[in-house]
Amino acid sequence: MNTAVVTQVASEAIPKASFDWKPIALVVALMLLAIPAVGSSSTWLTLTVAGLAMGLIIFVIASGLTLVFGLMDVLNFGHGVFIALGAFVATSVMGFGTGQGWHGVLSVFAAMLVAMLVAGGVGLAFERIIVRPVYGLHLKQILITMGGMIVGEEIIKVIWGPLQIALPLPDELRGAWLIGDAAIEKYRVLAAAIGLLVFAALVFTLNRTKIGLLIRAGVQDRSMVEALGYRIRRLFVGVFVAGSALAGLGGVLWGLYQQSVTPQIGAQVNVLIFIVIIIGGLGSTFGCFIGALLVGLMANYTGFLAPKVALFSNIALMAAILLWRPQGLYPVTNR
Repeated sequence: MNTAVVTQVASEAIPKASFDWKPIALVVALMLLAIPAVGSSSTWLTLTVAGLAMGLIIFVIASGLTLVFGLMDVLNFGHGVFIALGAFVATSVMGFGTGQGWHGVLSVFAAMLVAMLVAGGVGLAFERIIVRPVYGLHLKQILITMGGMIVGEEIIKVIWGPLQIALPLPDELRGAWLIGDAAIEKYRVLAAAIGLLVFAALVFTLNRTKIGLLIRAGVQDRSMVEALGYRIRRLFVGVFVAGSALAGLGGVLWGLYQQSVTPQIGAQVNVLIFIVIIIGGLGSTFGCFIGALLVGLMANYTGFLAPKVALFSNIALMAAILLWRPQGLYPVTNR
């Protein structure tokens, strides 16, 4: 039997897993169900675009934590400190840029780049000092990373002060485009584009590059990858740094979304992040993406229709999805 026949027989013997479209259909169903509830098509379009943009911002913030847990099995409850750090670095960079004559979108992109570099550098120190001694010990990871976040918040207060700091949008990103009677905010479109770019980059890196292959192989059988001569520890440290950098980027996006930052911004967003990754399935990048979209849409629709319900709508959404799929929308098989 020649090689071609063997390959064909093997491919026929191993059935291909079909993609699960139901969670995507759930997002579409939520948008369609909101049409009669909202009533006005222009209002629905405004709320939907705003919800998708909010969801993509949340995805950028949560993707770093999903990456770290999914590939390193580390429960990093200190993720919020990188979010807050990125937001505060943005206030300094954009303030400095205004004094140097930088204008508009240029100052925003400069703030994003510096925030990612600073958050990634702090993440490297965080991994070596706090996380490395507790690999494989989930309870200790929770306790020590929460302590790290508390210490990080206090350091932020020492550097930038304990008070709220404004983070206004540049003039070029203020206002909205009008599509009929619907208003599409310029900043939300930019934030949505960045969120989609981050999602595409993560999927491509993890599934189409050698680094992604090595990381996924290291998750399955670390000793075998090391026996082949690859330093898997360095790859995992790189994953933690990348996750921290993404949190810093998300902090900039969220700070500009709120147009102000406080030292507690990371802790406040942390709750939302964990809701998203639980909905999506612990460690699933695509699940995190779908979960973030659901949370963003739900928050905007309920905020318009019933503001009091919006306070706990995401928790209700999480409970409903877990009743349907206890392991989340796209559970990772080795969890």
